[in-house]
Amino acid sequence: MTGRSDPDLELRVGDLVEVRSEDEILRTLDSRGTLDSLPFMPEMLEFCGKRFRVYKSAHKACDTIDWGTQRRIENAVHLEGLRCDGGAHGGCGAGCLIYWKEAWLKRVADSPDATRASDPNDVAPEAGSESSCTREALVASTSMQDETGETVYSCQATELVRASVATIPWWALWQYVRDVRSGNAGVGAVFRGLAVGLFNKFQRANRRISPRLTLIRGGRTYPFVEGQLTGSTPASGDLMLEPGELVEVKSKDAIFATLNERDSTRGLRFDGEMLQYCGRRGRVERRVERIIDEKTGRMLPIKSDSILIEGFVCPGTYHRSCPRASPLWWREIWLERVDEPVTGDPPQPEVTAQKR
Repeated sequence: MTGRSDPDLELRVGDLVEVRSEDEILRTLDSRGTLDSLPFMPEMLEFCGKRFRVYKSAHKACDTIDWGTQRRIENAVHLEGLRCDGGAHGGCGAGCLIYWKEAWLKRVADSPDATRASDPNDVAPEAGSESSCTREALVASTSMQDETGETVYSCQATELVRASVATIPWWALWQYVRDVRSGNAGVGAVFRGLAVGLFNKFQRANRRISPRLTLIRGGRTYPFVEGQLTGSTPASGDLMLEPGELVEVKSKDAIFATLNERDSTRGLRFDGEMLQYCGRRGRVERRVERIIDEKTGRMLPIKSDSILIEGFVCPGTYHRSCPRASPLWWREIWLERVDEPVTGDPPQPEVTAQKR
């Protein structure tokens, strides 16, 4: 079995699985290290033989290459906490959630749904089958030199379009049914997202067809982000934050005051999904210094401050329950440093010997 996946095992959120051994996984891959055109990346090897719970079904994903749509992916899930650290991809700091084909996983007997632990589809690759891929080939497939001598990278994010089956129109009801059945989202969340989507389509059509009659918030899409900055970006906000520091996201009004007419601060757009974090506190995970451009595969240096906060990810609320949970990027001007109280015994006053 090389280059094609097993039938759908219908893994759901919370199912306990074990990542197959390196040898088993290599036997599922073609010579390019892919299964259904989805790369198995070297960063994933350290998880072989370990157990994790399913975080989300990855049956669909926002297309961040061509934008404006979602794409269908077959027989794949995301596992709790497993993100790419960029170690084999030039230190890319995007922190993408990793895709796992079900052929690379097996259920564990103490799964929440033990009655499905003996599913006949959940079988390992035949022991006698030859692997057309090696560990060395996995590493070699992560990058190549283009005609100019520049390094171009290949990863799951750059190959998302090729690894998906087709686009998913918003009216395809099966996707919402699967969102609920897989545990990705509740019924209420799905209906809310669908209602917001319909409203936003009306807003875009209204803005395009009769822009002078945009009666609702000037034709803006929901949730409403309203940049109010008319001049240059304020100079404040250079916090020089370091990993582990506690920060609080400013109020939406304070953030809107830093956004231009494109709802951006120094080129970074404040997305509506970020509004729910206003007023919340979290710890700085790291500063993003470079990422791979998903469309071209080239490494892009990040010249301005871009902060990741632990656990602050896109929930997909307004993106049809997209399960990618991409880390949200924050400008320091949108954040405030929180001074933490000193723990332990208070310092004692210094005692100085007095002369008699």
